[in-house]
Amino acid sequence: MMKASSVIQILIVFLCSYCSITTQEWNTRDYLKREHTLAKPYSGSGASIPLWDFIGSTMVTNNFVRLTPDRQSKRGALWNSVPCHLKDWEMQVEFKVHGSSKDLFGDGIALWYTQERMQLGSVFGSKDLFHGLAIFLDTYANQNGPHNHKHPYVSAMVNNGSFLYDHDRDGTHTEIAGCEAKFRNIDSATSIAIRYTSNTLTVLLDTLGKMAYKECFQVQGIHLPTGYFFGASAATGDLADNHDIMSIKVYQLDVANDVADDTDYSKVEPRADIFAPPRDHIDDALGGNFRSKAVKGFKLAAIVFCAVLGLLVCAVVGFLIYQRQQENKRKRFY
Repeated sequence: MMKASSVIQILIVFLCSYCSITTQEWNTRDYLKREHTLAKPYSGSGASIPLWDFIGSTMVTNNFVRLTPDRQSKRGALWNSVPCHLKDWEMQVEFKVHGSSKDLFGDGIALWYTQERMQLGSVFGSKDLFHGLAIFLDTYANQNGPHNHKHPYVSAMVNNGSFLYDHDRDGTHTEIAGCEAKFRNIDSATSIAIRYTSNTLTVLLDTLGKMAYKECFQVQGIHLPTGYFFGASAATGDLADNHDIMSIKVYQLDVANDVADDTDYSKVEPRADIFAPPRDHIDDALGGNFRSKAVKGFKLAAIVFCAVLGLLVCAVVGFLIYQRQQENKRKRFY
């Protein structure tokens, strides 16, 4: 039989391990900022959500918050009512974009960390000329010129209130980075993690529903102040989709910093040190979401050549027919 001292030692090791695990779990939960968190069950009294406000077509259900239904010309938004005073943070959002159409759909979701809140507008349902950070989950390609990527597409923009988001160019002239991501009409919800620490923005995605994040992009030289608001918005135009938010969780990041820092981060002007190179845009004479194919360069020359060649062929054929008719008339006189 096992000695009493051995049993006591095993119990001590077990208790220490249990305490260690419990402490680790508590520390993990302790960094979750509940004042910035949206999780089921959503509703408080009536149709309200504690610490969150919604506007437009937004609808709260038991399992998700729907920003827009799968119908045309809808805009909706969801905003945290508590400003974030964290210098280093991570926002994790679980969302789903789905609809009845297989080929034509739009427009997408925007995730925000901005000074402004609860203002509907033209940028994925929210206002333009904003101050702060936007992450665009774009499902439809409005750009008429050549794309170097496919849609759906995830991109980031930092604005100090002076840059317009150009929807017709898919925001390419103000984009700081982006990546392709197949998050529409898939079985599981998609999770995105937006991490901001030490002036570095990192965006990670999990499209398999396994909480196994893969890096979308990382950009240094991003400057964001404290005191802004987290939010999400979506919009549909001529094309539509369901845009659903399942959860939003914000974590305070424990970042070691040995250097004394007296900066007042509430007064930092939002800016990015770099931008992605823009692509050329071709105006669409038809307008709207249904875009015609751009024709330029050698394609236009080929069309002109074929048109001229066709006219020449018609002229030759017409001349031969006319000549044959004249010969037939002369034969009748003999």
